[in-house]
Amino acid sequence: MSAATVSRAVDHLVEAGVVREGAAVVAGTRGRRAVTLDLDASRGVVVGVDLGATSTRLLAADLVATPVAVRELDTATGLDAPDLAAWLAELVLALAEGSAPLLAVSLGLPGAVQSDGPVVTNANNLPQVEDPAFVRVLRERLGVDLHVLNDADLALLGEQSFGAARGAAAAAILTFGTGLGGALARQGVLVQGPHGVVGEFGQLPVGPLGTRLEHMVTGPGIMRRAAEAGLALSSPADLFTSTAPAVASMRAQFDGALVIALTAVTVAAEPDVLVLGGRLAPSLAPHLPAYEAAVAHHVHCTPRLAPAALGSYSGACGAVVAALRGCYRDLGVDEDALGDVPMGAALDLDALEAVRA
Repeated sequence: MSAATVSRAVDHLVEAGVVREGAAVVAGTRGRRAVTLDLDASRGVVVGVDLGATSTRLLAADLVATPVAVRELDTATGLDAPDLAAWLAELVLALAEGSAPLLAVSLGLPGAVQSDGPVVTNANNLPQVEDPAFVRVLRERLGVDLHVLNDADLALLGEQSFGAARGAAAAAILTFGTGLGGALARQGVLVQGPHGVVGEFGQLPVGPLGTRLEHMVTGPGIMRRAAEAGLALSSPADLFTSTAPAVASMRAQFDGALVIALTAVTVAAEPDVLVLGGRLAPSLAPHLPAYEAAVAHHVHCTPRLAPAALGSYSGACGAVVAALRGCYRDLGVDEDALGDVPMGAALDLDALEAVRA
């Protein structure tokens, strides 16, 4: 393209409010003054939502992922599908109110999300989201583009973009919440199947009589098994601090099940880094070297284990990234370049804390 054609294209982008001129570039050539161009990040906001069976986290951000507002609250699990959707839509719109126009919303759900529809299955801990009315009502109430994905996929996307998996071509995540979530990425791209079951390691039957893996290594599973054994644990974290012999036996069972999960992820994807997130992650962090050694006993290509750098907001941050990439597509950004964006200000826990609602 000629210089004149480029100048006209830039003028159109500036007039449309897509980009704005930045600082001048010192150059020794004649002609039009050279300046940097920046995306006008203030022209709109997106909202990323991590809807869990226990907690809901929402994050509003501008077009370069700078946080605008953050909110966390208990999920209204007592509502049916339409009312849950209406409740969530009200939260999203309230969070974005007073900012630039809301452009897109991305939502992470605790279940298998099919690529077409979307159709949600395996959401055992929040069955309302399996009802087609949930997504339908939410779309109607929001009135903007809505992207629906699995919550663990978004948590990995958040950690790839701003957290512990940043720069890793092959990465994975396991999230220990009300259920066990998992996601894989190769060459920086999420591995997703048509039925949304990639990474559903919690469904593996590993315990007695086919007990599913997520019942062995999640908070509710720990508390339920402790009650069955007559053990008085005040929280799942007690499993990692108590020295009582009966608790130690239960801890050994947990460790065995966790090593199965870590090994399954390793042989499925050979990740360079495997991120551990969710409510149990802080309790697991001091023991990561021991878990790495246990996995190495079974396979020689042990990934580096790392706690989620974004804490409980990995999913909400990943949802923001997914929403922004949808906006970038609408602006004409090449599909092959989407993996490198957003590249704005760092999105970290300090930045989130500064805008907490």
